[in-house]
Amino acid sequence: MDFLQTLLYPIKLGEAWVMYAWHWLFDAIGLPTGWAWALSIVGLTVVVRVLLIPLFVKQIHSSRRMQLIQPEMQKIQKKYKGKRDPESQKAQQQEIMDLYKRTGTNPFASCLPILIQSPFFFALFQLLNNLRAQAEGAQPGIGPITQQMAATIESSNIFGARLSDSFLHSDITNVKILTAVLIVLMSITTFTTQHQLMRKNMPQAALDNPFAKQQKVLLYLMPLFFAISGVNFPIGVLLYWLTTNLWSMGQQFYVIRNMPAPGSAAYKAMEERNKRKGRATKHVTVPGLEGNADAAVASAVEEPKPRQRQQPVSKKRNKKKGRS
Repeated sequence: MDFLQTLLYPIKLGEAWVMYAWHWLFDAIGLPTGWAWALSIVGLTVVVRVLLIPLFVKQIHSSRRMQLIQPEMQKIQKKYKGKRDPESQKAQQQEIMDLYKRTGTNPFASCLPILIQSPFFFALFQLLNNLRAQAEGAQPGIGPITQQMAATIESSNIFGARLSDSFLHSDITNVKILTAVLIVLMSITTFTTQHQLMRKNMPQAALDNPFAKQQKVLLYLMPLFFAISGVNFPIGVLLYWLTTNLWSMGQQFYVIRNMPAPGSAAYKAMEERNKRKGRATKHVTVPGLEGNADAAVASAVEEPKPRQRQQPVSKKRNKKKGRS
Protein backbone atom coordinates (compact mmCIF):
# COMPACT_ATOMS: atom_id res chain seq x y z
CA MET A 1 0.00 0.00 0.00
CA ASP A 2 2.91 2.34 0.77
CA PHE A 3 4.29 1.67 -2.71
CA LEU A 4 0.90 2.51 -4.26
CA GLN A 5 0.65 5.75 -2.29
CA THR A 6 4.17 6.72 -3.36
CA LEU A 7 3.30 5.94 -6.97
CA LEU A 8 0.11 8.01 -6.83
CA TYR A 9 1.63 10.92 -4.90
CA PRO A 10 2.53 13.07 -7.97
CA ILE A 11 -1.02 12.65 -9.31
CA LYS A 12 -2.54 13.48 -5.91
CA LEU A 13 -0.34 16.57 -5.71
CA GLY A 14 -1.44 17.71 -9.17
CA GLU A 15 -5.11 17.05 -8.35
CA ALA A 16 -4.77 18.99 -5.09
CA TRP A 17 -3.46 22.05 -6.95
CA VAL A 18 -6.12 21.82 -9.68
CA MET A 19 -8.89 21.53 -7.08
CA TYR A 20 -7.41 24.42 -5.11
CA ALA A 21 -7.28 26.62 -8.25
CA TRP A 22 -10.92 25.84 -9.13
CA HIS A 23 -11.98 26.46 -5.53
CA TRP A 24 -10.22 29.83 -5.57
CA LEU A 25 -12.19 30.76 -8.71
CA PHE A 26 -15.56 29.61 -7.36
CA ASP A 27 -14.87 31.20 -3.98
CA ALA A 28 -14.00 34.49 -5.72
CA ILE A 29 -17.43 34.62 -7.36
CA GLY A 30 -19.11 34.09 -3.98
CA LEU A 31 -20.21 30.43 -4.00
CA PRO A 32 -20.66 28.70 -0.61
CA THR A 33 -17.62 26.72 0.52
CA GLY A 34 -19.25 23.31 0.10
CA TRP A 35 -20.42 24.02 -3.43
CA ALA A 36 -17.10 25.62 -4.32
CA TRP A 37 -15.26 22.42 -3.36
CA ALA A 38 -17.87 20.19 -5.04
CA LEU A 39 -17.59 22.16 -8.29
CA SER A 40 -13.80 22.09 -8.01
CA ILE A 41 -14.05 18.29 -8.31
CA VAL A 42 -16.18 18.78 -11.43
CA GLY A 43 -13.54 21.20 -12.75
CA LEU A 44 -10.82 18.65 -12.02
CA THR A 45 -12.75 16.03 -14.01
CA VAL A 46 -13.04 18.40 -16.98
CA VAL A 47 -9.29 19.07 -16.91
CA VAL A 48 -8.51 15.33 -16.85
CA ARG A 49 -10.90 14.57 -19.72
CA VAL A 50 -9.55 17.44 -21.83
CA LEU A 51 -6.03 16.04 -21.36
CA LEU A 52 -7.32 12.63 -22.49
CA ILE A 53 -8.82 13.94 -25.77
CA PRO A 54 -5.75 12.92 -27.88
CA LEU A 55 -6.03 9.37 -26.52
CA PHE A 56 -9.76 9.38 -27.22
CA VAL A 57 -9.16 10.40 -30.85
CA LYS A 58 -6.63 7.57 -31.15
CA GLN A 59 -9.23 5.20 -29.69
CA ILE A 60 -11.78 6.25 -32.33
CA HIS A 61 -9.37 5.67 -35.22
CA SER A 62 -8.38 2.28 -33.79
CA SER A 63 -12.03 1.23 -33.38
CA ARG A 64 -12.84 2.21 -36.97
CA ARG A 65 -9.81 0.30 -38.26
CA MET A 66 -10.99 -2.74 -36.31
CA GLN A 67 -14.36 -2.48 -38.07
CA LEU A 68 -12.80 -2.10 -41.52
CA ILE A 69 -10.39 -5.02 -41.25
CA GLN A 70 -13.16 -7.44 -40.24
CA PRO A 71 -13.51 -8.85 -43.81
CA GLU A 72 -9.79 -9.73 -43.82
CA MET A 73 -10.07 -11.09 -40.28
CA GLN A 74 -12.96 -13.34 -41.33
CA LYS A 75 -10.91 -14.64 -44.26
CA ILE A 76 -8.12 -15.69 -41.88
CA GLN A 77 -10.58 -17.32 -39.48
CA LYS A 78 -12.27 -19.18 -42.37
CA LYS A 79 -8.88 -20.34 -43.63
CA TYR A 80 -8.04 -22.02 -40.32
CA LYS A 81 -11.56 -23.11 -39.39
CA GLY A 82 -11.54 -26.58 -37.79
CA LYS A 83 -7.74 -26.68 -37.53
CA ARG A 84 -6.84 -27.16 -33.86
CA ASP A 85 -3.23 -28.32 -34.15
CA PRO A 86 -0.58 -26.06 -32.59
CA GLU A 87 1.06 -25.24 -35.95
CA SER A 88 -2.21 -23.99 -37.46
CA GLN A 89 -3.10 -22.00 -34.34
CA LYS A 90 0.34 -20.39 -34.36
CA ALA A 91 0.08 -19.58 -38.07
CA GLN A 92 -3.38 -18.04 -37.56
CA GLN A 93 -2.14 -15.82 -34.75
CA GLN A 94 0.85 -14.78 -36.86
CA GLU A 95 -1.39 -13.79 -39.79
CA ILE A 96 -3.66 -11.80 -37.46
CA MET A 97 -0.65 -9.99 -35.95
CA ASP A 98 0.67 -9.26 -39.45
CA LEU A 99 -2.74 -7.83 -40.38
CA TYR A 100 -2.68 -5.57 -37.30
CA LYS A 101 0.86 -4.43 -38.11
CA ARG A 102 0.18 -3.87 -41.81
CA THR A 103 -2.94 -1.78 -41.20
CA GLY A 104 -1.61 0.06 -38.12
CA THR A 105 -4.40 -1.36 -35.94
CA ASN A 106 -4.00 -1.68 -32.18
CA PRO A 107 -6.77 -3.83 -30.62
CA PHE A 108 -5.85 -2.57 -27.15
CA ALA A 109 -6.07 1.15 -28.00
CA SER A 110 -9.73 1.23 -26.91
CA CYS A 111 -8.62 0.40 -23.36
CA LEU A 112 -6.09 3.24 -23.12
CA PRO A 113 -8.46 6.02 -21.90
CA ILE A 114 -9.80 3.75 -19.13
CA LEU A 115 -6.32 2.65 -18.09
CA ILE A 116 -5.01 6.23 -18.06
CA GLN A 117 -8.03 7.41 -16.05
CA SER A 118 -7.64 4.76 -13.34
CA PRO A 119 -4.66 6.37 -11.52
CA PHE A 120 -6.51 9.73 -11.42
CA PHE A 121 -9.55 8.00 -9.96
CA PHE A 122 -7.64 6.14 -7.24
CA ALA A 123 -5.54 9.22 -6.43
CA LEU A 124 -8.70 11.28 -5.92
CA PHE A 125 -10.19 8.49 -3.79
CA GLN A 126 -7.13 8.59 -1.53
CA LEU A 127 -7.12 12.40 -1.48
CA LEU A 128 -10.73 12.63 -0.29
CA ASN A 129 -10.61 9.54 1.89
CA ASN A 130 -7.64 10.93 3.85
CA LEU A 131 -9.15 14.38 4.50
CA ARG A 132 -10.32 13.47 7.99
CA ALA A 133 -6.89 12.09 8.97
CA GLN A 134 -5.21 15.19 7.53
CA ALA A 135 -7.60 17.50 9.38
CA GLU A 136 -6.83 15.71 12.66
CA GLY A 137 -3.08 15.85 11.99
CA ALA A 138 -2.71 12.06 11.71
CA GLN A 139 -1.43 12.44 8.14
CA PRO A 140 0.56 15.27 6.54
CA GLY A 141 -1.09 17.68 4.12
CA ILE A 142 -0.44 17.53 0.41
CA GLY A 143 0.44 20.61 -1.62
CA PRO A 144 -1.99 23.47 -0.95
CA ILE A 145 -4.26 21.22 1.15
CA THR A 146 -2.75 21.87 4.56
CA GLN A 147 -4.20 20.65 7.84
CA GLN A 148 -6.33 23.79 8.13
CA MET A 149 -7.50 23.52 4.50
CA ALA A 150 -8.31 19.82 4.98
CA ALA A 151 -10.41 20.72 8.04
CA THR A 152 -12.28 23.31 5.93
CA ILE A 153 -13.01 20.79 3.18
CA GLU A 154 -13.96 18.17 5.76
CA SER A 155 -16.50 20.48 7.43
CA SER A 156 -17.99 21.84 4.16
CA ASN A 157 -21.12 20.15 2.80
CA ILE A 158 -23.71 20.11 0.02
CA PHE A 159 -27.32 19.26 0.85
CA GLY A 160 -26.17 18.55 4.40
CA ALA A 161 -23.61 15.91 3.34
CA ARG A 162 -19.83 16.22 3.52
CA LEU A 163 -17.72 15.43 0.46
CA SER A 164 -15.78 12.78 2.40
CA ASP A 165 -18.94 10.96 3.56
CA SER A 166 -20.01 7.66 2.02
CA PHE A 167 -23.21 5.61 2.11
CA LEU A 168 -21.86 2.82 4.32
CA HIS A 169 -19.88 4.99 6.72
CA SER A 170 -22.55 7.49 7.65
CA ASP A 171 -25.88 7.33 9.48
CA ILE A 172 -27.03 10.74 8.23
CA THR A 173 -30.15 10.53 6.06
CA ASN A 174 -29.01 13.32 3.73
CA VAL A 175 -25.79 11.42 3.00
CA LYS A 176 -27.62 8.21 2.15
CA ILE A 177 -30.12 10.01 -0.09
CA LEU A 178 -27.44 12.00 -1.94
CA THR A 179 -25.16 8.99 -2.47
CA ALA A 180 -28.10 6.88 -3.65
CA VAL A 181 -29.12 9.56 -6.17
CA LEU A 182 -25.53 9.86 -7.45
CA ILE A 183 -25.21 6.07 -7.82
CA VAL A 184 -28.50 5.88 -9.75
CA LEU A 185 -27.41 8.73 -12.04
CA MET A 186 -24.04 7.03 -12.60
CA SER A 187 -25.82 3.81 -13.59
CA ILE A 188 -28.19 5.60 -15.97
CA THR A 189 -25.45 7.57 -17.72
CA THR A 190 -23.25 4.48 -18.13
CA PHE A 191 -26.14 2.40 -19.47
CA THR A 192 -27.18 5.19 -21.89
CA THR A 193 -23.64 5.61 -23.23
CA GLN A 194 -23.10 1.89 -23.87
CA HIS A 195 -26.62 1.33 -25.17
CA GLN A 196 -26.41 4.06 -27.80
CA LEU A 197 -22.97 2.73 -28.81
CA MET A 198 -24.30 -0.80 -29.40
CA ARG A 199 -27.64 0.26 -30.91
CA LYS A 200 -26.39 2.95 -33.29
CA ASN A 201 -22.64 2.62 -33.84
CA MET A 202 -22.05 -1.10 -34.42
CA PRO A 203 -22.73 -2.99 -37.68
CA GLN A 204 -25.23 -5.83 -37.50
CA ALA A 205 -22.49 -8.37 -38.21
CA ALA A 206 -20.53 -7.13 -35.20
CA LEU A 207 -23.59 -7.50 -32.95
CA ASP A 208 -23.93 -11.20 -33.73
CA ASN A 209 -20.53 -12.32 -32.48
CA PRO A 210 -19.91 -13.74 -28.97
CA PHE A 211 -17.95 -10.66 -27.83
CA ALA A 212 -20.91 -8.37 -28.54
CA LYS A 213 -23.23 -10.72 -26.67
CA GLN A 214 -20.92 -10.53 -23.66
CA GLN A 215 -21.04 -6.74 -23.88
CA LYS A 216 -24.84 -6.87 -23.79
CA VAL A 217 -24.70 -8.92 -20.60
CA LEU A 218 -22.21 -6.47 -19.04
CA LEU A 219 -24.47 -3.60 -20.07
CA TYR A 220 -27.15 -4.84 -17.66
CA LEU A 221 -24.67 -5.88 -14.96
CA MET A 222 -23.09 -2.42 -14.71
CA PRO A 223 -25.86 -0.93 -12.51
CA LEU A 224 -25.32 -3.79 -10.07
CA PHE A 225 -21.57 -3.10 -10.09
CA PHE A 226 -22.16 0.59 -9.30
CA ALA A 227 -24.56 -0.30 -6.49
CA ILE A 228 -21.99 -2.61 -4.88
CA SER A 229 -18.93 -0.40 -5.31
CA GLY A 230 -20.54 3.05 -5.09
CA VAL A 231 -21.73 2.63 -1.50
CA ASN A 232 -18.07 2.58 -0.39
CA PHE A 233 -16.97 5.72 -2.24
CA PRO A 234 -16.94 9.26 -0.78
CA ILE A 235 -19.41 11.74 -2.27
CA GLY A 236 -16.52 13.63 -3.88
CA VAL A 237 -15.45 10.51 -5.79
CA LEU A 238 -19.06 9.86 -6.86
CA LEU A 239 -19.19 13.43 -8.22
CA TYR A 240 -15.99 12.78 -10.18
CA TRP A 241 -17.41 9.52 -11.54
CA LEU A 242 -20.77 11.06 -12.50
CA THR A 243 -19.08 14.01 -14.23
CA THR A 244 -16.80 11.75 -16.27
CA ASN A 245 -19.84 9.62 -17.24
CA LEU A 246 -21.69 12.72 -18.45
CA TRP A 247 -18.61 13.77 -20.41
CA SER A 248 -18.35 10.29 -21.96
CA MET A 249 -22.03 10.33 -22.90
CA GLY A 250 -21.74 13.70 -24.66
CA GLN A 251 -18.49 12.69 -26.33
CA GLN A 252 -20.01 9.44 -27.52
CA PHE A 253 -23.04 11.26 -28.93
CA TYR A 254 -20.74 13.57 -30.94
CA VAL A 255 -18.71 10.65 -32.29
CA ILE A 256 -21.76 8.58 -33.25
CA ARG A 257 -23.24 11.53 -35.14
CA ASN A 258 -20.10 12.80 -36.87
CA MET A 259 -17.69 9.81 -37.03
CA PRO A 260 -19.85 6.66 -37.00
CA ALA A 261 -18.55 3.16 -37.63
CA PRO A 262 -18.98 1.96 -41.25
CA GLY A 263 -21.98 -0.32 -41.68
CA SER A 264 -23.76 0.95 -38.56
CA ALA A 265 -27.17 2.59 -38.34
CA ALA A 266 -25.47 5.88 -37.47
CA TYR A 267 -23.33 5.65 -40.62
CA LYS A 268 -26.43 5.21 -42.79
CA ALA A 269 -28.08 8.16 -41.03
CA MET A 270 -24.99 10.29 -41.76
CA GLU A 271 -25.10 9.26 -45.43
CA GLU A 272 -28.76 10.26 -45.61
CA ARG A 273 -28.02 13.65 -44.00
CA ASN A 274 -25.18 14.28 -46.44
CA LYS A 275 -27.37 13.23 -49.36
CA ARG A 276 -30.10 15.69 -48.34
CA LYS A 277 -27.49 18.46 -48.08
CA GLY A 278 -25.92 17.51 -51.42
CA ARG A 279 -22.61 16.48 -49.86
CA ALA A 280 -20.66 13.33 -50.61
CA THR A 281 -19.87 10.98 -47.74
CA LYS A 282 -16.14 10.45 -47.34
CA HIS A 283 -15.48 6.74 -46.95
CA VAL A 284 -12.76 5.72 -44.54
CA THR A 285 -9.95 3.57 -45.93
CA VAL A 286 -7.29 1.58 -44.13
CA PRO A 287 -3.81 1.50 -45.69
CA GLY A 288 -2.20 -1.90 -45.90
CA LEU A 289 -5.29 -3.99 -46.66
CA GLU A 290 -4.80 -6.71 -49.23
CA GLY A 291 -6.37 -5.92 -52.57
CA ASN A 292 -8.55 -2.86 -53.01
CA ALA A 293 -9.02 -0.85 -49.80
CA ASP A 294 -12.24 0.60 -51.18
CA ALA A 295 -13.66 -2.90 -51.62
CA ALA A 296 -12.86 -3.66 -47.99
CA VAL A 297 -14.67 -0.53 -46.93
CA ALA A 298 -17.64 -1.37 -49.12
CA SER A 299 -17.87 -4.87 -47.65
CA ALA A 300 -17.90 -3.38 -44.17
CA VAL A 301 -20.48 -0.75 -45.07
CA GLU A 302 -22.90 -2.57 -47.33
CA GLU A 303 -25.11 -5.33 -46.09
CA PRO A 304 -24.93 -8.61 -48.05
CA LYS A 305 -27.73 -8.88 -50.61
CA PRO A 306 -29.79 -12.09 -50.61
CA ARG A 307 -29.20 -14.31 -53.60
CA GLN A 308 -32.13 -14.97 -55.92
CA ARG A 309 -32.96 -18.67 -56.09
CA GLN A 310 -32.65 -20.08 -59.59
CA GLN A 311 -35.77 -21.93 -60.71
CA PRO A 312 -35.20 -25.53 -61.86
CA VAL A 313 -35.75 -26.22 -65.55
CA SER A 314 -37.26 -29.53 -66.69
CA LYS A 315 -35.53 -31.74 -69.27
CA LYS A 316 -38.40 -31.28 -71.77
CA ARG A 317 -38.03 -27.49 -71.67
CA ASN A 318 -34.27 -27.86 -72.17
CA LYS A 319 -34.86 -30.07 -75.25
CA LYS A 320 -37.31 -27.53 -76.71
CA LYS A 321 -34.78 -24.73 -76.21
CA GLY A 322 -32.11 -26.86 -77.88
CA ARG A 323 -34.35 -27.48 -80.97
CA SER A 324 -35.22 -23.82 -81.30
